[in-house]
Amino acid sequence: MFTRTLVGFTVALALAACGNQNNNQQAAQGSAPAAAAKSGSLGEKLKQKQTILVGTMGTYAPFTYHEKDGKLTGYDVEVTRAVAAKLGVQVEFKETPWDAMMAGLKAGRFDVVANQVALTSPERQAMFDKAEPYSWSGKMILARKDHAPIAKLEDIKGIKTAVMLASNYDETAKKMGADLAHTDTMAQGLTLVQQSRAEITLNDELSLLDYLKKNPDSGLKEVWRTPKDEKLGAGLVINKNEPEALAQINQAMNELKADGTLKKLGEQFFGEDVSQH
Repeated sequence: MFTRTLVGFTVALALAACGNQNNNQQAAQGSAPAAAAKSGSLGEKLKQKQTILVGTMGTYAPFTYHEKDGKLTGYDVEVTRAVAAKLGVQVEFKETPWDAMMAGLKAGRFDVVANQVALTSPERQAMFDKAEPYSWSGKMILARKDHAPIAKLEDIKGIKTAVMLASNYDETAKKMGADLAHTDTMAQGLTLVQQSRAEITLNDELSLLDYLKKNPDSGLKEVWRTPKDEKLGAGLVINKNEPEALAQINQAMNELKADGTLKKLGEQFFGEDVSQH
């Protein structure tokens, strides 16, 4: 009886030892990803002066696009390079479609997104942080050069307005009671105005500034744009829980504003400083 009890006790000890060993292995395995995640964080990369991976489209001029020689450039791209220079790191751009970009950031395929992200939805704000804005934009209205200024957006009621079908500009113009002329692209809307088939066109401010800069003889001019206090700011976006990295990026961005770099880049791509609210 004693022998049977002793054997049972020995087996129990062995099982307990195995259980503890398995628990220790599981704990070690469980802590490994956490440690790896910490070592691979953006803050750690900046500290170690490692290359930062940046998600961008590469097909969204004038913000991120390729020149004729194939070089990736654009306002967002050059701002990101300037920030990296301030931080003393290199950047590697990872071109990706817009609809996969934020998921890629969350999954760790890149460290930063630079693609005119305003980060306005509560869902995205819960997952990501936006650094100090490097551009501010809203809506803009262009008309032929002989057109009178428009005092407020509500004044487009009844006016023939070229807008992209199913866009937020379409919704805005419809809400204001405009006489709609639908297009598939911004360029088509501009052509309708030039041909007097529409009085005005409504679209993104920065995109239209880019157009006016590149086409000084278009025969079009700005007649209205979103008031400053209603504009949205776009900034570099990173994952949540990176306070040190966010602070460093913000500091670099503020330095670029102070030393005139952002002003210079804005004038290069848009003909004016778009970094000021």
